Amino acid sequence: MANKRDYYEILGVSKSASKDDIKSAYRKLALKWHPDRWINGSDEEKKTAEDNFKEASEAYSVLSDDNKRAKYDQFGHAGFSGAGSSGFSSETDLNDILNSIFGNGGFGGFGGFSGFGGFGSNSRDNRPLVFKGRDIRKRVHVTLEDVLNGVNKEVEIERDVACSVCGGKGSKDSSKIKTCPTCNGTGQEQRVVNSIFGQSISYTTCSRCHGEGKVNTAPCSHCHGTSLVRKKEKISVSIPAGVQNGIQLSVKGEGHSGKYNGIKGDLLIVIEELKHKDFVRDGQNLQYVHTISVTDAVLGSEIIVPGLDGKYKLKIKPGTQSGEIYKIKGKGLPAIQGFGYGIGDIFVKILVWIPRDLTNEQKKHFEKLKEGLEPKPNEADNILFNKLKTNF
Repeated sequence: MANKRDYYEILGVSKSASKDDIKSAYRKLALKWHPDRWINGSDEEKKTAEDNFKEASEAYSVLSDDNKRAKYDQFGHAGFSGAGSSGFSSETDLNDILNSIFGNGGFGGFGGFSGFGGFGSNSRDNRPLVFKGRDIRKRVHVTLEDVLNGVNKEVEIERDVACSVCGGKGSKDSSKIKTCPTCNGTGQEQRVVNSIFGQSISYTTCSRCHGEGKVNTAPCSHCHGTSLVRKKEKISVSIPAGVQNGIQLSVKGEGHSGKYNGIKGDLLIVIEELKHKDFVRDGQNLQYVHTISVTDAVLGSEIIVPGLDGKYKLKIKPGTQSGEIYKIKGKGLPAIQGFGYGIGDIFVKILVWIPRDLTNEQKKHFEKLKEGLEPKPNEADNILFNKLKTNF
Protein backbone atom coordinates (compact mmCIF):
# COMPACT_ATOMS: atom_id res chain seq x y z
CA MET A 1 0.00 0.00 0.00
CA ALA A 2 2.94 2.33 0.73
CA ASN A 3 4.05 1.93 -2.89
CA LYS A 4 0.77 3.12 -4.41
CA ARG A 5 0.87 6.51 -6.09
CA ASP A 6 -1.32 9.37 -4.93
CA TYR A 7 -4.59 9.44 -6.87
CA TYR A 8 -4.44 13.21 -7.42
CA GLU A 9 -0.90 12.85 -8.77
CA ILE A 10 -2.00 10.06 -11.14
CA LEU A 11 -4.71 12.25 -12.68
CA GLY A 12 -2.52 15.35 -12.58
CA VAL A 13 -4.99 17.49 -10.60
CA SER A 14 -4.85 19.36 -7.30
CA LYS A 15 -6.66 18.28 -4.14
CA SER A 16 -9.11 21.15 -4.66
CA ALA A 17 -10.00 20.01 -8.20
CA SER A 18 -13.69 20.04 -9.11
CA LYS A 19 -15.57 16.98 -10.35
CA ASP A 20 -15.44 18.36 -13.87
CA ASP A 21 -11.66 18.81 -13.61
CA ILE A 22 -11.27 15.22 -12.41
CA LYS A 23 -13.52 13.90 -15.16
CA SER A 24 -11.67 15.86 -17.84
CA ALA A 25 -8.26 14.71 -16.56
CA TYR A 26 -9.34 11.06 -16.52
CA ARG A 27 -10.85 11.31 -19.99
CA LYS A 28 -7.50 12.50 -21.42
CA LEU A 29 -5.60 9.68 -19.72
CA ALA A 30 -8.18 7.08 -20.76
CA LEU A 31 -7.91 8.20 -24.37
CA LYS A 32 -4.12 8.13 -24.19
CA TRP A 33 -3.66 4.78 -22.45
CA HIS A 34 -6.66 2.75 -23.63
CA PRO A 35 -5.07 -0.57 -24.71
CA ASP A 36 -6.82 -0.53 -28.11
CA ARG A 37 -4.51 2.36 -29.02
CA TRP A 38 -1.51 0.10 -28.40
CA ILE A 39 -2.72 -3.03 -30.20
CA ASN A 40 0.24 -2.89 -32.62
CA GLY A 41 2.78 -1.84 -29.99
CA SER A 42 5.52 -3.96 -28.45
CA ASP A 43 4.78 -6.23 -25.48
CA GLU A 44 6.43 -3.67 -23.19
CA GLU A 45 4.31 -0.81 -24.59
CA LYS A 46 1.13 -2.86 -24.22
CA LYS A 47 1.97 -3.68 -20.60
CA THR A 48 2.70 -0.02 -19.83
CA ALA A 49 -0.58 1.08 -21.42
CA GLU A 50 -2.55 -1.53 -19.49
CA ASP A 51 -0.93 -0.59 -16.15
CA ASN A 52 -1.42 3.15 -16.68
CA PHE A 53 -5.02 2.65 -17.78
CA LYS A 54 -5.80 0.57 -14.69
CA GLU A 55 -4.11 3.12 -12.42
CA ALA A 56 -6.00 6.09 -13.89
CA SER A 57 -9.33 4.23 -13.76
CA GLU A 58 -8.80 3.24 -10.14
CA ALA A 59 -7.97 6.85 -9.21
CA TYR A 60 -11.05 8.15 -11.00
CA SER A 61 -13.33 5.57 -9.37
CA VAL A 62 -12.37 6.99 -5.95
CA LEU A 63 -12.07 10.73 -6.66
CA SER A 64 -15.30 10.92 -8.68
CA ASP A 65 -17.31 9.54 -5.73
CA ASP A 66 -17.89 12.09 -2.96
CA ASN A 67 -17.92 9.52 -0.14
CA LYS A 68 -14.85 7.65 -1.37
CA ARG A 69 -13.00 10.90 -2.00
CA ALA A 70 -13.70 12.20 1.52
CA LYS A 71 -12.49 8.90 2.96
CA TYR A 72 -9.37 8.98 0.80
CA ASP A 73 -8.62 12.62 1.72
CA GLN A 74 -8.77 11.69 5.40
CA PHE A 75 -7.07 8.29 5.47
CA GLY A 76 -5.35 7.91 2.09
CA HIS A 77 -5.03 4.38 0.70
CA ALA A 78 -5.33 2.99 4.22
CA GLY A 79 -8.97 4.07 4.24
CA PHE A 80 -9.86 1.26 1.84
CA SER A 81 -9.76 -2.48 2.23
CA GLY A 82 -10.61 -5.38 0.01
CA ALA A 83 -9.96 -5.71 -3.68
CA GLY A 84 -7.43 -3.24 -4.90
CA SER A 85 -7.77 -1.18 -1.69
CA SER A 86 -10.03 1.21 -3.57
CA GLY A 87 -13.34 -0.49 -3.99
CA PHE A 88 -12.59 -0.69 -7.73
CA SER A 89 -12.57 -4.41 -8.33
CA SER A 90 -14.54 -5.56 -11.31
CA GLU A 91 -14.96 -5.20 -15.05
CA THR A 92 -18.51 -4.01 -14.41
CA ASP A 93 -17.18 -1.11 -12.32
CA LEU A 94 -14.82 -0.12 -15.12
CA ASN A 95 -17.48 -0.36 -17.80
CA ASP A 96 -19.74 1.83 -15.65
CA ILE A 97 -16.96 4.41 -15.41
CA LEU A 98 -16.33 4.37 -19.16
CA ASN A 99 -20.02 4.67 -19.92
CA SER A 100 -20.30 7.66 -17.59
CA ILE A 101 -17.42 9.35 -19.38
CA PHE A 102 -17.99 8.36 -23.01
CA GLY A 103 -21.69 7.48 -23.07
CA ASN A 104 -23.50 4.18 -23.40
CA GLY A 105 -21.62 3.33 -26.56
CA GLY A 106 -18.61 2.52 -24.38
CA PHE A 107 -15.22 3.89 -25.28
CA GLY A 108 -16.16 5.98 -28.34
CA GLY A 109 -13.81 5.63 -31.24
CA PHE A 110 -12.26 2.45 -29.83
CA GLY A 111 -15.23 0.09 -29.87
CA GLY A 112 -16.49 -1.69 -26.78
CA PHE A 113 -14.29 -2.45 -23.81
CA SER A 114 -13.53 -5.97 -22.60
CA GLY A 115 -11.58 -6.25 -19.35
CA PHE A 116 -8.46 -4.34 -18.40
CA GLY A 117 -6.59 -5.46 -21.50
CA GLY A 118 -8.99 -3.70 -23.83
CA PHE A 119 -8.07 -5.82 -26.86
CA GLY A 120 -11.13 -8.08 -26.64
CA SER A 121 -12.62 -9.53 -29.81
CA ASN A 122 -15.78 -7.45 -29.30
CA SER A 123 -13.71 -4.32 -29.82
CA ARG A 124 -12.04 -5.44 -33.03
CA ASP A 125 -14.49 -7.67 -34.93
CA ASN A 126 -15.32 -4.93 -37.41
CA ARG A 127 -11.90 -3.27 -37.51
CA PRO A 128 -9.15 -5.01 -39.52
CA LEU A 129 -5.58 -4.78 -38.37
CA VAL A 130 -3.46 -2.13 -40.08
CA PHE A 131 0.24 -2.87 -40.55
CA LYS A 132 2.92 -0.20 -40.75
CA GLY A 133 6.01 -0.69 -42.88
CA ARG A 134 9.50 -0.34 -41.45
CA ASP A 135 11.57 2.83 -41.85
CA ILE A 136 14.71 2.82 -44.00
CA ARG A 137 17.83 4.63 -42.82
CA LYS A 138 20.29 5.83 -45.46
CA ARG A 139 23.52 7.86 -45.17
CA VAL A 140 23.96 10.69 -47.68
CA HIS A 141 27.29 12.48 -48.22
CA VAL A 142 27.29 16.25 -48.69
CA THR A 143 30.01 18.81 -49.37
CA LEU A 144 30.23 22.25 -47.75
CA GLU A 145 29.11 23.66 -51.10
CA ASP A 146 25.98 21.50 -50.79
CA VAL A 147 25.46 22.81 -47.25
CA LEU A 148 25.74 26.40 -48.51
CA ASN A 149 23.14 26.13 -51.26
CA GLY A 150 21.10 23.02 -50.52
CA VAL A 151 21.05 20.18 -53.02
CA ASN A 152 18.90 17.41 -54.49
CA LYS A 153 20.42 13.94 -54.10
CA GLU A 154 19.36 10.77 -55.84
CA VAL A 155 19.34 7.95 -53.30
CA GLU A 156 19.19 4.28 -54.27
CA ILE A 157 17.24 2.10 -51.85
CA GLU A 158 15.90 -1.43 -51.71
CA ARG A 159 12.47 -1.67 -50.11
CA ASP A 160 9.34 -3.79 -49.74
CA VAL A 161 6.52 -2.66 -52.03
CA ALA A 162 3.00 -3.95 -52.60
CA CYS A 163 2.94 -7.00 -54.87
CA SER A 164 1.70 -5.95 -58.31
CA VAL A 165 0.29 -9.40 -59.10
CA CYS A 166 -2.17 -9.59 -56.18
CA GLY A 167 -2.45 -5.84 -55.61
CA GLY A 168 -0.89 -6.09 -52.17
CA LYS A 169 -3.64 -8.39 -50.85
CA GLY A 170 -1.58 -11.57 -50.56
CA SER A 171 -3.98 -13.54 -52.76
CA LYS A 172 -5.41 -13.09 -56.24
CA ASP A 173 -8.80 -14.14 -54.90
CA SER A 174 -9.96 -11.97 -52.01
CA SER A 175 -12.60 -14.55 -51.10
CA LYS A 176 -9.80 -16.90 -50.07
CA ILE A 177 -8.73 -14.53 -47.32
CA LYS A 178 -10.81 -15.11 -44.22
CA THR A 179 -10.88 -13.55 -40.79
CA CYS A 180 -8.90 -15.78 -38.46
CA PRO A 181 -11.44 -17.86 -36.47
CA THR A 182 -9.07 -18.26 -33.54
CA CYS A 183 -8.56 -14.56 -32.75
CA ASN A 184 -11.55 -13.13 -34.68
CA GLY A 185 -9.21 -10.86 -36.63
CA THR A 186 -7.52 -9.22 -33.65
CA GLY A 187 -4.19 -10.97 -34.17
CA GLN A 188 -4.16 -11.93 -30.48
CA GLU A 189 -5.48 -14.71 -28.31
CA GLN A 190 -6.89 -13.74 -24.94
CA ARG A 191 -6.76 -15.40 -21.57
CA VAL A 192 -8.93 -14.45 -18.58
CA VAL A 193 -6.99 -14.00 -15.35
CA ASN A 194 -8.55 -13.67 -11.91
CA SER A 195 -6.68 -11.40 -9.51
CA ILE A 196 -7.32 -9.10 -6.54
CA PHE A 197 -8.38 -6.50 -9.10
CA GLY A 198 -11.09 -8.81 -10.39
CA GLN A 199 -11.07 -10.28 -13.86
CA SER A 200 -8.46 -9.08 -16.30
CA ILE A 201 -7.39 -10.32 -19.70
CA SER A 202 -3.88 -11.03 -20.95
CA TYR A 203 -2.98 -11.41 -24.62
CA THR A 204 -0.52 -13.36 -26.76
CA THR A 205 0.10 -13.38 -30.51
CA CYS A 206 -2.39 -15.62 -32.25
CA SER A 207 -0.89 -19.07 -32.85
CA ARG A 208 -2.87 -19.60 -36.04
CA CYS A 209 -2.49 -16.35 -38.02
CA HIS A 210 0.72 -15.22 -36.28
CA GLY A 211 -0.75 -11.83 -35.46
CA GLU A 212 -2.07 -10.97 -38.93
CA GLY A 213 -5.77 -11.45 -38.14
CA LYS A 214 -6.35 -13.28 -41.44
CA VAL A 215 -6.05 -16.80 -42.83
CA ASN A 216 -5.04 -17.02 -46.49
CA THR A 217 -6.01 -20.34 -48.10
CA ALA A 218 -4.76 -19.39 -51.60
CA PRO A 219 -1.58 -17.32 -51.28
CA CYS A 220 -0.30 -15.36 -54.26
CA SER A 221 2.39 -17.32 -56.13
CA HIS A 222 4.46 -14.18 -56.71
CA CYS A 223 4.70 -12.84 -53.13
CA HIS A 224 3.87 -16.18 -51.44
CA GLY A 225 1.04 -14.56 -49.54
CA THR A 226 3.18 -11.90 -47.85
CA SER A 227 1.63 -9.16 -50.07
CA LEU A 228 5.10 -7.64 -50.47
CA VAL A 229 8.00 -7.94 -52.90
CA ARG A 230 11.49 -6.44 -52.72
CA LYS A 231 12.37 -3.74 -55.26
CA LYS A 232 15.33 -1.45 -55.92
CA GLU A 233 14.36 2.16 -56.55
CA LYS A 234 15.91 5.62 -56.82
CA ILE A 235 14.43 8.43 -54.75
CA SER A 236 15.16 12.13 -55.21
CA VAL A 237 15.77 13.72 -51.82
CA SER A 238 15.90 17.47 -51.20
CA ILE A 239 18.70 18.38 -48.76
CA PRO A 240 18.09 21.86 -47.32
CA ALA A 241 20.86 24.45 -46.95
CA GLY A 242 22.53 24.57 -43.54
CA VAL A 243 22.38 20.86 -42.68
CA GLN A 244 24.96 19.58 -40.22
CA ASN A 245 26.84 16.33 -39.85
CA GLY A 246 24.68 13.71 -38.15
CA ILE A 247 21.34 15.47 -38.71
CA GLN A 248 18.54 13.08 -39.68
CA LEU A 249 15.96 14.15 -42.26
CA SER A 250 12.68 12.26 -42.65
CA VAL A 251 11.05 11.68 -46.05
CA LYS A 252 7.53 10.58 -45.20
CA GLY A 253 6.10 7.49 -46.87
CA GLU A 254 9.28 6.49 -48.72
CA GLY A 255 10.17 3.55 -46.47
CA HIS A 256 8.95 -0.06 -46.65
CA SER A 257 5.28 -0.62 -47.51
CA GLY A 258 3.07 -2.10 -44.81
CA LYS A 259 1.59 -5.56 -45.25
CA TYR A 260 -1.74 -5.81 -47.03
CA ASN A 261 -1.64 -2.21 -48.32
CA GLY A 262 -0.91 -0.88 -44.85
CA ILE A 263 0.86 2.32 -43.86
CA LYS A 264 4.22 3.05 -45.46
CA GLY A 265 7.27 3.69 -43.33
CA ASP A 266 9.59 6.66 -43.79
CA LEU A 267 12.98 7.15 -45.41
CA LEU A 268 15.41 8.54 -42.82
CA ILE A 269 18.33 10.44 -44.36
CA VAL A 270 21.40 10.74 -42.12
CA ILE A 271 23.71 13.56 -43.22
CA GLU A 272 27.43 12.76 -43.45
CA GLU A 273 29.57 15.80 -44.23
CA LEU A 274 32.65 15.30 -46.40
CA LYS A 275 36.00 16.80 -45.44
CA HIS A 276 36.81 20.04 -47.30
CA LYS A 277 40.23 20.74 -48.81
CA ASP A 278 40.37 24.35 -47.50
CA PHE A 279 38.00 24.75 -44.58
CA VAL A 280 37.23 23.31 -41.19
CA ARG A 281 33.61 23.83 -40.17
CA ASP A 282 32.65 25.24 -36.76
CA GLY A 283 28.86 25.46 -36.68
CA GLN A 284 27.95 28.12 -39.23
CA ASN A 285 31.51 29.49 -39.35
CA LEU A 286 34.40 28.35 -41.54
CA GLN A 287 38.04 28.28 -40.42
CA TYR A 288 40.84 28.82 -42.92
CA VAL A 289 44.64 28.95 -42.43
CA HIS A 290 46.82 31.11 -44.68
CA THR A 291 50.64 31.37 -44.55
CA ILE A 292 52.48 34.61 -45.39
CA SER A 293 56.16 35.57 -45.54
CA VAL A 294 58.05 37.53 -42.90
CA THR A 295 58.21 40.58 -45.13
CA ASP A 296 54.44 40.48 -45.78
CA ALA A 297 53.86 40.21 -42.05
CA VAL A 298 56.12 43.21 -41.37
CA LEU A 299 55.05 45.43 -44.26
CA GLY A 300 51.47 44.23 -44.77
CA SER A 301 50.02 42.75 -47.93
CA GLU A 302 46.87 41.63 -49.70
CA ILE A 303 45.97 37.94 -49.93
CA ILE A 304 43.29 35.93 -51.76
CA VAL A 305 41.05 33.77 -49.57
CA PRO A 306 39.00 31.02 -51.19
CA GLY A 307 35.28 30.88 -50.45
CA LEU A 308 32.52 28.37 -51.15
CA ASP A 309 31.00 30.66 -53.78
CA GLY A 310 34.02 32.65 -55.00
CA LYS A 311 37.29 34.26 -53.87
CA TYR A 312 37.81 37.22 -51.53
CA LYS A 313 40.58 39.78 -51.16
CA LEU A 314 41.81 40.32 -47.61
CA LYS A 315 44.18 43.09 -46.52
CA ILE A 316 46.85 42.07 -44.04
CA LYS A 317 47.88 45.00 -41.90
CA PRO A 318 51.58 45.79 -41.31
CA GLY A 319 52.98 44.15 -38.18
CA THR A 320 50.65 41.15 -38.28
CA GLN A 321 51.74 38.46 -35.84
CA SER A 322 51.69 34.74 -36.52
CA GLY A 323 48.44 33.36 -35.13
CA GLU A 324 46.35 36.51 -35.66
CA ILE A 325 42.83 35.92 -36.95
CA TYR A 326 40.92 37.98 -39.51
CA LYS A 327 37.19 37.72 -40.18
CA ILE A 328 35.34 37.86 -43.49
CA LYS A 329 31.80 38.57 -42.37
CA GLY A 330 28.75 36.81 -43.77
CA LYS A 331 30.60 34.38 -46.03
CA GLY A 332 30.12 31.27 -43.91
CA LEU A 333 27.16 28.87 -43.85
CA PRO A 334 23.43 29.45 -43.38
CA ALA A 335 21.47 27.96 -40.49
CA ILE A 336 19.01 25.16 -41.04
CA GLN A 337 15.58 25.98 -39.65
CA GLY A 338 15.49 25.42 -35.91
CA PHE A 339 19.30 25.26 -35.54
CA GLY A 340 20.46 28.88 -35.34
CA TYR A 341 20.00 31.98 -37.46
CA GLY A 342 21.68 34.20 -40.05
CA ILE A 343 24.88 33.47 -41.98
CA GLY A 344 28.20 32.50 -40.43
CA ASP A 345 31.64 34.02 -41.14
CA ILE A 346 35.02 32.92 -42.49
CA PHE A 347 37.82 33.18 -39.93
CA VAL A 348 41.29 33.38 -41.44
CA LYS A 349 44.22 32.41 -39.23
CA ILE A 350 47.52 33.94 -40.37
CA LEU A 351 50.73 31.96 -39.95
CA VAL A 352 54.08 33.64 -40.63
CA TRP A 353 56.57 31.45 -42.47
CA ILE A 354 60.14 31.64 -41.25
CA PRO A 355 62.68 30.49 -43.88
CA ARG A 356 65.07 27.74 -42.74
CA ASP A 357 67.80 27.92 -45.39
CA LEU A 358 69.14 31.34 -46.40
CA THR A 359 71.75 32.31 -48.94
CA ASN A 360 74.71 34.35 -47.76
CA GLU A 361 73.22 37.42 -49.42
CA GLN A 362 69.90 36.90 -47.60
CA LYS A 363 71.69 36.44 -44.30
CA LYS A 364 73.43 39.78 -44.77
CA HIS A 365 70.09 41.50 -45.31
CA PHE A 366 68.69 39.96 -42.12
CA GLU A 367 71.81 40.91 -40.19
CA LYS A 368 71.24 44.54 -41.20
CA LEU A 369 67.58 44.31 -40.21
CA LYS A 370 68.47 42.79 -36.86
CA GLU A 371 69.76 46.10 -35.57
CA GLY A 372 66.92 47.96 -33.90
CA LEU A 373 64.36 45.16 -34.31
CA GLU A 374 64.55 43.63 -30.84
CA PRO A 375 61.12 42.45 -29.57
CA LYS A 376 59.21 45.35 -27.99
CA PRO A 377 55.60 44.09 -27.81
CA ASN A 378 52.89 46.67 -27.14
CA GLU A 379 49.70 46.04 -25.14
CA ALA A 380 47.84 44.58 -28.14
CA ASP A 381 50.75 42.24 -28.85
CA ASN A 382 50.77 41.04 -25.23
CA ILE A 383 47.06 40.24 -25.39
CA LEU A 384 47.66 38.19 -28.54
CA PHE A 385 50.69 36.40 -27.09
CA ASN A 386 48.78 35.51 -23.93
CA LYS A 387 45.99 34.01 -26.03
CA LEU A 388 48.50 31.94 -27.97
CA LYS A 389 50.06 30.75 -24.70
CA THR A 390 46.65 29.66 -23.46
CA ASN A 391 45.93 27.73 -26.66
CA PHE A 392 49.40 26.18 -26.88
